[in-house]
Amino acid sequence: MNQLGLHLLLVAWVFASGFGCSALPAEKRIRHSIRPDYSVNEPEFRNSISQLLGSPLVESNSVVEMLNGDRVFDAMLEAIRGAQSSITIEQFIWSSGKIGTRFVEALSERARAGVKVKIVVDSLGSLKLHRSDVSRMKKAGVVLERFNPPIVFRLTLPFKLLGINRRTHRKLMVVDGRVGFIGGVCLSDKWAGNAEPGQWRDTHFRVEGPVVGQMQGIFAGHWLKARSEVLHGPAYFPELKPAGNMVAQSFASGPKEGAEKARLAYLLSIGAARKNIRLSHAYFVPCKSAIDALVRARERGVKVELIIPGKSDNFAVRSAGRSRWSRLVKAGVEFYEYEPTLYHCKIMIVDDIWSTVGSINFDEKSFRHNDEANLNILDRNFAAALTQIFEDDKSKSRHITIEEFKNRSLLTRFMDFVVGKFHSEL
Repeated sequence: MNQLGLHLLLVAWVFASGFGCSALPAEKRIRHSIRPDYSVNEPEFRNSISQLLGSPLVESNSVVEMLNGDRVFDAMLEAIRGAQSSITIEQFIWSSGKIGTRFVEALSERARAGVKVKIVVDSLGSLKLHRSDVSRMKKAGVVLERFNPPIVFRLTLPFKLLGINRRTHRKLMVVDGRVGFIGGVCLSDKWAGNAEPGQWRDTHFRVEGPVVGQMQGIFAGHWLKARSEVLHGPAYFPELKPAGNMVAQSFASGPKEGAEKARLAYLLSIGAARKNIRLSHAYFVPCKSAIDALVRARERGVKVELIIPGKSDNFAVRSAGRSRWSRLVKAGVEFYEYEPTLYHCKIMIVDDIWSTVGSINFDEKSFRHNDEANLNILDRNFAAALTQIFEDDKSKSRHITIEEFKNRSLLTRFMDFVVGKFHSEL
Protein backbone atom coordinates (compact mmCIF):
# COMPACT_ATOMS: atom_id res chain seq x y z
CA MET A 1 0.00 0.00 0.00
CA ASN A 2 1.41 3.42 -0.92
CA GLN A 3 1.69 6.35 1.47
CA LEU A 4 -1.54 7.97 0.28
CA GLY A 5 -3.39 4.71 0.89
CA LEU A 6 -1.98 4.51 4.40
CA HIS A 7 -3.02 8.09 5.09
CA LEU A 8 -6.59 7.47 3.90
CA LEU A 9 -6.76 4.24 5.90
CA LEU A 10 -5.78 6.14 9.03
CA VAL A 11 -8.46 8.77 8.44
CA ALA A 12 -11.09 6.07 8.00
CA TRP A 13 -9.91 4.30 11.14
CA VAL A 14 -9.99 7.34 13.42
CA PHE A 15 -13.47 8.32 12.28
CA ALA A 16 -14.86 4.80 12.46
CA SER A 17 -13.42 4.09 15.91
CA GLY A 18 -14.54 7.38 17.37
CA PHE A 19 -11.10 8.27 18.65
CA GLY A 20 -11.20 12.01 18.96
CA CYS A 21 -11.27 14.86 21.42
CA SER A 22 -15.07 14.85 21.45
CA ALA A 23 -15.06 11.26 22.66
CA LEU A 24 -12.99 11.99 25.75
CA PRO A 25 -14.70 12.01 29.13
CA ALA A 26 -14.52 15.13 31.27
CA GLU A 27 -11.38 15.01 33.41
CA LYS A 28 -9.50 17.27 35.76
CA ARG A 29 -6.88 19.13 33.78
CA ILE A 30 -4.74 22.23 34.08
CA ARG A 31 -6.89 24.82 32.34
CA HIS A 32 -5.30 28.05 33.56
CA SER A 33 -1.90 29.28 32.45
CA ILE A 34 1.07 29.07 34.82
CA ARG A 35 2.93 32.38 34.88
CA PRO A 36 5.56 32.38 37.65
CA ASP A 37 7.31 35.65 38.47
CA TYR A 38 10.46 33.74 39.38
CA SER A 39 13.03 31.76 37.40
CA VAL A 40 14.14 28.12 37.64
CA ASN A 41 17.22 29.34 39.50
CA GLU A 42 15.31 30.88 42.42
CA PRO A 43 14.16 29.34 45.73
CA GLU A 44 10.50 29.95 44.86
CA PHE A 45 10.75 27.57 41.91
CA ARG A 46 12.55 24.93 43.95
CA ASN A 47 9.98 25.11 46.75
CA SER A 48 7.00 25.08 44.38
CA ILE A 49 8.07 22.16 42.21
CA SER A 50 9.05 20.11 45.28
CA GLN A 51 5.60 20.46 46.81
CA LEU A 52 3.56 20.27 43.62
CA LEU A 53 5.22 17.07 42.37
CA GLY A 54 5.05 15.46 45.81
CA SER A 55 8.78 14.68 46.06
CA PRO A 56 11.34 17.18 47.36
CA LEU A 57 14.47 18.22 45.57
CA VAL A 58 17.26 16.51 47.51
CA GLU A 59 20.98 17.23 47.70
CA SER A 60 24.11 15.17 47.11
CA ASN A 61 23.33 13.08 44.04
CA SER A 62 25.29 11.87 41.03
CA VAL A 63 23.65 11.57 37.61
CA VAL A 64 25.71 10.31 34.67
CA GLU A 65 24.44 10.54 31.10
CA MET A 66 24.93 7.54 28.80
CA LEU A 67 24.39 7.71 25.06
CA ASN A 68 22.88 4.82 23.11
CA GLY A 69 22.37 1.14 23.72
CA ASP A 70 25.85 -0.35 23.93
CA ARG A 71 26.95 1.89 26.79
CA VAL A 72 23.57 1.80 28.52
CA PHE A 73 23.12 -1.97 28.45
CA ASP A 74 26.68 -2.63 29.60
CA ALA A 75 26.20 -0.31 32.60
CA MET A 76 22.83 -1.83 33.51
CA LEU A 77 24.12 -5.39 33.24
CA GLU A 78 27.20 -4.56 35.31
CA ALA A 79 24.92 -3.25 38.06
CA ILE A 80 22.68 -6.33 37.87
CA ARG A 81 25.62 -8.74 38.10
CA GLY A 82 26.85 -6.93 41.20
CA ALA A 83 23.46 -6.95 42.96
CA GLN A 84 23.49 -8.31 46.52
CA SER A 85 19.96 -7.81 47.85
CA SER A 86 17.38 -6.57 45.32
CA ILE A 87 16.70 -5.62 41.71
CA THR A 88 13.51 -3.82 40.70
CA ILE A 89 12.59 -3.08 37.08
CA GLU A 90 9.60 -1.32 35.49
CA GLN A 91 9.83 -1.40 31.71
CA PHE A 92 7.64 -0.51 28.74
CA ILE A 93 9.19 -2.49 25.85
CA TRP A 94 11.00 -5.75 26.52
CA SER A 95 11.57 -8.00 23.51
CA SER A 96 13.32 -11.31 23.16
CA GLY A 97 16.56 -11.23 21.20
CA LYS A 98 20.24 -10.72 21.86
CA ILE A 99 19.70 -7.90 24.35
CA GLY A 100 16.73 -9.61 25.97
CA THR A 101 18.71 -12.82 26.43
CA ARG A 102 21.55 -11.00 28.18
CA PHE A 103 19.12 -9.52 30.70
CA VAL A 104 17.23 -12.80 31.18
CA GLU A 105 20.48 -14.61 31.92
CA ALA A 106 21.83 -11.96 34.30
CA LEU A 107 18.56 -11.58 36.20
CA SER A 108 18.05 -15.34 36.46
CA GLU A 109 21.56 -15.85 37.82
CA ARG A 110 21.06 -13.21 40.51
CA ALA A 111 17.65 -14.62 41.47
CA ARG A 112 19.17 -18.08 41.90
CA ALA A 113 21.83 -16.48 44.12
CA GLY A 114 19.10 -15.23 46.46
CA VAL A 115 18.69 -11.66 45.19
CA LYS A 116 15.08 -10.47 45.25
CA VAL A 117 14.18 -9.66 41.64
CA LYS A 118 10.86 -7.91 41.03
CA ILE A 119 9.74 -6.84 37.55
CA VAL A 120 6.72 -4.96 36.18
CA VAL A 121 6.55 -4.99 32.39
CA ASP A 122 3.87 -3.51 30.18
CA SER A 123 1.64 -6.21 28.71
CA LEU A 124 1.54 -4.68 25.23
CA GLY A 125 5.14 -3.53 25.25
CA SER A 126 6.25 -7.06 26.13
CA LEU A 127 4.27 -8.90 23.46
CA LYS A 128 7.56 -9.92 21.85
CA LEU A 129 9.02 -11.22 25.11
CA HIS A 130 8.82 -14.97 24.54
CA ARG A 131 7.12 -17.24 27.05
CA SER A 132 10.30 -19.28 27.27
CA ASP A 133 12.22 -16.23 28.51
CA VAL A 134 9.54 -15.43 31.09
CA SER A 135 9.42 -19.05 32.20
CA ARG A 136 13.19 -19.16 32.55
CA MET A 137 13.19 -16.11 34.82
CA LYS A 138 10.28 -17.34 36.93
CA LYS A 139 11.89 -20.74 37.43
CA ALA A 140 14.99 -18.96 38.70
CA GLY A 141 12.91 -17.06 41.26
CA VAL A 142 12.19 -13.80 39.43
CA VAL A 143 8.73 -12.39 40.21
CA LEU A 144 7.30 -10.78 37.06
CA GLU A 145 3.99 -8.97 36.63
CA ARG A 146 2.48 -7.78 33.35
CA PHE A 147 0.80 -4.37 33.57
CA ASN A 148 -2.76 -3.91 32.28
CA PRO A 149 -3.21 -7.02 30.14
CA PRO A 150 -5.82 -6.36 27.42
CA ILE A 151 -8.13 -9.26 28.32
CA VAL A 152 -11.51 -7.60 28.70
CA PHE A 153 -12.44 -4.21 27.30
CA ARG A 154 -15.50 -2.18 28.17
CA LEU A 155 -17.31 -0.47 25.30
CA THR A 156 -18.81 2.99 25.68
CA LEU A 157 -20.20 5.40 23.16
CA PRO A 158 -18.85 6.16 20.66
CA PHE A 159 -17.29 2.68 20.57
CA LYS A 160 -14.13 3.66 22.39
CA LEU A 161 -12.09 0.91 24.00
CA LEU A 162 -11.29 1.81 27.57
CA GLY A 163 -8.27 0.46 29.34
CA ILE A 164 -6.04 -0.39 26.41
CA ASN A 165 -4.76 3.20 26.14
CA ARG A 166 -3.17 3.21 29.58
CA ARG A 167 0.35 1.78 29.55
CA THR A 168 3.29 1.85 31.88
CA HIS A 169 5.77 3.77 29.77
CA ARG A 170 8.43 3.90 32.50
CA LYS A 171 12.02 2.75 32.07
CA LEU A 172 13.16 2.33 35.67
CA MET A 173 15.69 0.02 37.28
CA VAL A 174 17.04 0.14 40.83
CA VAL A 175 19.72 -2.20 42.16
CA ASP A 176 20.14 -2.80 45.90
CA GLY A 177 18.17 0.40 46.50
CA ARG A 178 21.38 2.32 45.79
CA VAL A 179 21.93 2.59 42.04
CA GLY A 180 19.16 3.69 39.69
CA PHE A 181 18.72 3.86 35.92
CA ILE A 182 16.17 6.01 34.10
CA GLY A 183 15.70 7.41 30.60
CA GLY A 184 14.31 6.42 27.23
CA VAL A 185 16.07 3.13 26.48
CA CYS A 186 13.99 -0.06 26.22
CA LEU A 187 15.19 -3.67 26.48
CA SER A 188 15.19 -4.50 22.79
CA ASP A 189 17.65 -5.12 19.98
CA LYS A 190 16.31 -1.95 18.34
CA TRP A 191 18.27 0.01 20.96
CA ALA A 192 21.50 -1.97 20.46
CA GLY A 193 24.66 -0.46 19.03
CA ASN A 194 25.64 3.19 18.94
CA ALA A 195 22.81 4.85 16.99
CA GLU A 196 23.69 3.24 13.68
CA PRO A 197 21.15 3.64 10.86
CA GLY A 198 17.98 1.77 11.75
CA GLN A 199 18.75 1.79 15.50
CA TRP A 200 17.50 4.25 18.08
CA ARG A 201 19.51 7.30 19.14
CA ASP A 202 18.68 7.57 22.85
CA THR A 203 19.97 8.75 26.21
CA HIS A 204 19.78 7.01 29.58
CA PHE A 205 21.06 7.96 33.03
CA ARG A 206 22.82 6.21 35.91
CA VAL A 207 21.84 7.68 39.29
CA GLU A 208 23.27 7.46 42.80
CA GLY A 209 22.45 9.31 46.01
CA PRO A 210 19.32 10.07 48.05
CA VAL A 211 17.14 10.59 44.96
CA VAL A 212 17.40 6.85 44.22
CA GLY A 213 15.06 6.32 47.17
CA GLN A 214 12.41 8.32 45.34
CA MET A 215 12.91 6.19 42.22
CA GLN A 216 12.51 3.04 44.31
CA GLY A 217 9.38 4.51 45.86
CA ILE A 218 7.85 4.91 42.40
CA PHE A 219 8.42 1.24 41.66
CA ALA A 220 7.19 0.18 45.10
CA GLY A 221 3.93 2.05 44.54
CA HIS A 222 3.29 0.17 41.30
CA TRP A 223 4.31 -3.12 42.88
CA LEU A 224 1.76 -2.61 45.64
CA LYS A 225 -0.96 -2.23 43.01
CA ALA A 226 0.27 -5.22 41.03
CA ARG A 227 0.87 -7.69 43.87
CA SER A 228 -0.73 -6.15 46.99
CA GLU A 229 2.74 -6.47 48.51
CA VAL A 230 4.66 -3.74 50.32
CA LEU A 231 8.37 -3.58 49.58
CA HIS A 232 10.25 -2.30 52.61
CA GLY A 233 13.40 -2.58 54.67
CA PRO A 234 17.10 -2.15 53.85
CA ALA A 235 17.01 -4.54 50.88
CA TYR A 236 14.96 -1.92 49.04
CA PHE A 237 15.43 1.27 51.05
CA PRO A 238 18.94 1.33 52.54
CA GLU A 239 20.48 4.44 54.06
CA LEU A 240 21.70 6.47 51.11
CA LYS A 241 24.88 8.44 51.59
CA PRO A 242 25.97 11.47 49.54
CA ALA A 243 27.18 10.47 46.08
CA GLY A 244 27.78 13.83 44.40
CA ASN A 245 26.83 17.50 44.32
CA MET A 246 23.65 17.48 42.24
CA VAL A 247 20.22 18.55 43.47
CA ALA A 248 17.55 16.25 42.05
CA GLN A 249 14.05 14.83 42.38
CA SER A 250 12.23 11.91 40.80
CA PHE A 251 8.48 11.95 40.31
CA ALA A 252 5.78 9.68 38.98
CA SER A 253 2.77 10.62 36.88
CA GLY A 254 -0.23 8.72 35.62
CA PRO A 255 -3.99 8.92 35.13
CA LYS A 256 -4.82 7.36 38.50
CA GLU A 257 -2.08 8.66 40.76
CA GLY A 258 -0.10 11.74 39.89
CA ALA A 259 -2.56 12.96 37.27
CA GLU A 260 -1.31 16.08 35.46
CA LYS A 261 2.10 15.97 37.18
CA ALA A 262 3.91 15.41 33.88
CA ARG A 263 2.13 18.36 32.27
CA LEU A 264 2.62 20.48 35.38
CA ALA A 265 6.36 19.80 35.53
CA TYR A 266 6.80 20.95 31.94
CA LEU A 267 4.47 23.96 32.11
CA LEU A 268 5.97 25.30 35.35
CA SER A 269 9.51 24.85 34.01
CA ILE A 270 8.69 26.56 30.72
CA GLY A 271 6.88 29.36 32.56
CA ALA A 272 9.94 29.96 34.75
CA ALA A 273 12.38 30.05 31.83
CA ARG A 274 14.15 33.37 31.36
CA LYS A 275 16.95 32.68 28.84
CA ASN A 276 16.61 29.48 26.85
CA ILE A 277 14.73 26.21 26.46
CA ARG A 278 16.19 23.20 24.65
CA LEU A 279 13.86 20.30 23.92
CA SER A 280 14.89 16.89 22.52
CA HIS A 281 11.75 14.84 21.96
CA ALA A 282 10.87 11.77 19.94
CA TYR A 283 7.14 12.55 20.04
CA PHE A 284 6.33 16.24 20.12
CA VAL A 285 2.57 16.77 19.90
CA PRO A 286 1.94 19.70 22.27
CA CYS A 287 -1.41 20.49 23.84
CA LYS A 288 -2.82 24.02 23.71
CA SER A 289 -1.53 24.90 27.18
CA ALA A 290 2.00 23.84 26.20
CA ILE A 291 1.83 25.81 22.95
CA ASP A 292 0.63 28.86 24.90
CA ALA A 293 3.49 28.46 27.40
CA LEU A 294 6.14 28.19 24.67
CA VAL A 295 4.72 31.18 22.77
CA ARG A 296 4.74 33.28 25.98
CA ALA A 297 8.34 32.21 26.56
CA ARG A 298 9.27 33.53 23.12
CA GLU A 299 7.44 36.78 23.91
CA ARG A 300 9.67 37.11 27.01
CA GLY A 301 12.70 36.78 24.76
CA VAL A 302 13.46 33.16 25.65
CA LYS A 303 15.23 31.24 22.89
CA VAL A 304 13.41 27.96 22.20
CA GLU A 305 15.05 25.17 20.19
CA LEU A 306 13.59 21.77 19.51
CA ILE A 307 15.13 18.60 18.05
CA ILE A 308 12.63 16.06 16.72
CA PRO A 309 13.00 12.95 14.55
CA GLY A 310 13.58 13.37 10.85
CA LYS A 311 12.73 9.67 10.53
CA SER A 312 9.75 8.46 12.51
CA ASP A 313 8.34 5.06 13.44
CA ASN A 314 4.86 6.60 13.54
CA PHE A 315 3.81 8.81 10.62
CA ALA A 316 0.50 9.66 12.34
CA VAL A 317 2.29 11.16 15.35
CA ARG A 318 4.63 13.05 13.03
CA SER A 319 1.66 14.43 11.12
CA ALA A 320 -0.26 15.33 14.28
CA GLY A 321 2.81 17.08 15.62
CA ARG A 322 3.15 19.25 12.52
CA SER A 323 -0.49 20.23 12.86
CA ARG A 324 0.44 21.92 16.15
CA TRP A 325 3.48 23.84 14.89
CA SER A 326 1.92 26.91 13.29
CA ARG A 327 1.84 29.30 16.28
CA LEU A 328 5.22 28.03 17.45
CA VAL A 329 6.90 28.61 14.09
CA LYS A 330 5.39 32.09 13.85
CA ALA A 331 6.63 32.86 17.37
CA GLY A 332 10.18 31.93 16.41
CA VAL A 333 10.56 28.47 17.93
CA GLU A 334 13.39 26.76 16.02
CA PHE A 335 12.74 23.21 14.78
CA TYR A 336 15.48 20.75 13.83
CA GLU A 337 14.94 17.25 12.42
CA TYR A 338 17.55 14.69 13.43
CA GLU A 339 18.61 12.88 10.26
CA PRO A 340 21.09 10.00 10.85
CA THR A 341 18.63 7.52 12.37
CA LEU A 342 15.56 7.16 14.60
CA TYR A 343 15.46 9.60 17.53
CA HIS A 344 14.03 8.64 20.93
CA CYS A 345 15.27 11.25 23.41
CA LYS A 346 12.97 12.84 26.03
CA ILE A 347 14.92 15.76 27.50
CA MET A 348 14.39 19.42 28.36
CA ILE A 349 17.08 21.88 29.49
CA VAL A 350 16.05 25.29 30.84
CA ASP A 351 18.30 28.32 31.43
CA ASP A 352 21.48 26.20 31.46
CA ILE A 353 20.74 24.86 34.95
CA TRP A 354 17.44 22.92 35.11
CA SER A 355 16.97 19.59 33.30
CA THR A 356 14.22 17.00 33.14
CA VAL A 357 14.90 13.54 31.75
CA GLY A 358 13.12 10.19 31.74
CA SER A 359 10.25 8.52 29.93
CA ILE A 360 7.84 11.45 29.44
CA ASN A 361 7.13 12.37 25.82
CA PHE A 362 5.82 15.83 24.95
CA ASP A 363 2.34 14.60 24.06
CA GLU A 364 -1.05 13.82 25.55
CA LYS A 365 -0.34 10.11 25.89
CA SER A 366 2.49 10.85 28.31
CA PHE A 367 0.84 13.86 29.92
CA ARG A 368 -2.48 12.12 30.57
CA HIS A 369 -2.78 8.42 29.67
CA ASN A 370 0.48 6.66 30.54
CA ASP A 371 2.24 5.91 33.80
CA GLU A 372 5.55 7.77 33.54
CA ALA A 373 8.61 8.63 35.63
CA ASN A 374 11.10 11.46 35.22
CA LEU A 375 14.17 12.80 36.96
CA ASN A 376 14.66 16.55 37.45
CA ILE A 377 18.16 17.90 38.06
CA LEU A 378 19.16 21.39 39.22
CA ASP A 379 22.84 21.54 38.32
CA ARG A 380 24.83 23.71 35.89
CA ASN A 381 27.49 21.12 35.10
CA PHE A 382 24.89 18.47 34.30
CA ALA A 383 22.91 20.93 32.15
CA ALA A 384 26.14 21.84 30.34
CA ALA A 385 26.83 18.17 29.58
CA LEU A 386 23.31 17.73 28.19
CA THR A 387 23.65 20.96 26.20
CA GLN A 388 26.82 19.66 24.57
CA ILE A 389 24.95 16.50 23.55
CA PHE A 390 22.06 18.66 22.29
CA GLU A 391 24.40 20.74 20.15
CA ASP A 392 26.02 17.62 18.72
CA ASP A 393 22.61 16.21 17.81
CA LYS A 394 21.62 19.59 16.34
CA SER A 395 24.71 19.56 14.12
CA LYS A 396 23.36 16.33 12.62
CA SER A 397 19.89 17.78 12.14
CA ARG A 398 18.18 19.78 9.42
CA HIS A 399 16.76 23.18 10.31
CA ILE A 400 13.10 23.53 9.30
CA THR A 401 12.61 27.05 7.97
CA ILE A 402 9.37 29.03 8.12
CA GLU A 403 9.20 28.94 4.34
CA GLU A 404 9.54 25.16 4.23
CA PHE A 405 6.80 24.74 6.82
CA LYS A 406 4.44 27.09 4.99
CA ASN A 407 5.12 25.44 1.63
CA ARG A 408 4.11 21.92 2.59
CA SER A 409 2.15 20.13 -0.12
CA LEU A 410 -1.63 20.37 -0.11
CA LEU A 411 -1.91 16.66 0.70
CA THR A 412 0.52 16.97 3.61
CA ARG A 413 -1.33 19.99 5.01
CA PHE A 414 -4.66 18.17 4.70
CA MET A 415 -3.38 15.07 6.45
CA ASP A 416 -1.75 17.15 9.19
CA PHE A 417 -5.06 18.91 9.75
CA VAL A 418 -7.15 15.73 9.86
CA VAL A 419 -4.80 13.63 11.97
CA GLY A 420 -4.18 16.62 14.24
CA LYS A 421 -7.80 16.53 15.32
CA PHE A 422 -7.02 13.27 17.09
CA HIS A 423 -3.69 14.31 18.57
CA SER A 424 -4.73 13.47 22.13
CA GLU A 425 -5.01 9.76 21.29
CA LEU A 426 -1.85 9.26 19.19
